[in-house]
Amino acid sequence: MSPSPRASALPVALDARRARWAVSLLFLLNGASFSAILPRYPEIVQSIGLSNTAFGLAVGIGPVGGLIAGLLAARLMARFGSARVAVVFQVVASTTHLLIYISGSWLWLAGALLLASAADALTDICMNAHGMRVERRYRRSIINSYHGWWSLGAVGGGLLGGLAAQLALPLWLQGLLGLVVFGAAAAWAYRGMLTGPDGTEREAPEREHAARGEVHGAGPAPAAAGEVPAVLAPSTGRSIRGIALRPLGLVLALGMVLVFAGSTEDAGGTWGALFMQSTFDAVPFVAGLAFVALQGTQTVGRFLGDAIVDRLGDRTTARLGALIAAVGMSLALILPHPVTAIIGFAAAGWGVATLFPAAYRGADDMPGLPPGVGITVVGWLARLGFFLTPPLVGALADALTLRYALWLVPIYAVGILVFSGALAPRRTPGAPHRPGEAARS
Repeated sequence: MSPSPRASALPVALDARRARWAVSLLFLLNGASFSAILPRYPEIVQSIGLSNTAFGLAVGIGPVGGLIAGLLAARLMARFGSARVAVVFQVVASTTHLLIYISGSWLWLAGALLLASAADALTDICMNAHGMRVERRYRRSIINSYHGWWSLGAVGGGLLGGLAAQLALPLWLQGLLGLVVFGAAAAWAYRGMLTGPDGTEREAPEREHAARGEVHGAGPAPAAAGEVPAVLAPSTGRSIRGIALRPLGLVLALGMVLVFAGSTEDAGGTWGALFMQSTFDAVPFVAGLAFVALQGTQTVGRFLGDAIVDRLGDRTTARLGALIAAVGMSLALILPHPVTAIIGFAAAGWGVATLFPAAYRGADDMPGLPPGVGITVVGWLARLGFFLTPPLVGALADALTLRYALWLVPIYAVGILVFSGALAPRRTPGAPHRPGEAARS
């Protein structure tokens, strides 16, 4: 919910400020830990002796772990809390990353990626859910900055991985260092996170408004134990197990936005270094710059994102970004050169910068859905992009070359345009954001 200017001006409690930095650190670590592997992909592929198709299939199988594990996120958060689940599985993720570095066969690589994706999915959903708790304490948008920290971590991880590749640092040593450093930092971040049930920040404003008679004139009575608060009660119309179909449909549309956004990110992460090497015979460090360029512009876009979407709205921002991604990547593929390639990947990163924050916020704020359900569904659907596209790109690369396979990126931009109506439009400054009006084009 976007508050009034008066609400935004209220002082933020110390525990909320501390929690914001703790969540930001977890986003940073999540981005850096896996991204450090990506510049080493060509070395891993060569050491195992994989074709593009085999490698793409292994990378595509990985997200199956996320698709399965992501379904458990809401239940785990309800039992253990979003902070604890996010931190524990970030440590697990860093452990599985070590297995990726030391992969000795296709089956080993696919299995390690499967476990890593499962752990990452739970961390991703839970740290976003906890970040939304902190945002409600701030009473203004801060979620784009979290994802900015993730992108900053991804850039840092990509640079470190590229430097390690250039220096021929043993893969096992890079993985071991990552486990120790990233795991210890994640455990330290847990100390700063918010305590209490995850629904605390949702219920407190409603009780406050109800006491003042500001919700619909009188305000809802506090929910009884085990009862869904009125603000989350399903809307009228058809429903499945008490969940209205309309909000569920909106969440599915938000998830499709992330399918195409995730596929765009995967183009730089999985294939960027291989594209630079196979097309331009780039040295390892330069090859890693494709991913760094995508994440670098995404980082800037996310740190600027809260101000941009306040001015333009999530929907318009997404549509402009999709056009930038399509034009930039098309230029890189029509005029192949290391410089145009880096520009193209940079345009793709800028184009999808605000989509994950926007979709997660829209899903988490969706009326008619219990806490954690919307963000779990959207996070699960986001994994589809990472699951479906690597094998497709790999097969096309073996049949046509990787340059032609990456024409899928402009097609992803079209998909974003199609489903962007599910994102929130521009609002009058100070007017409350009503979740669910997101798809009323």
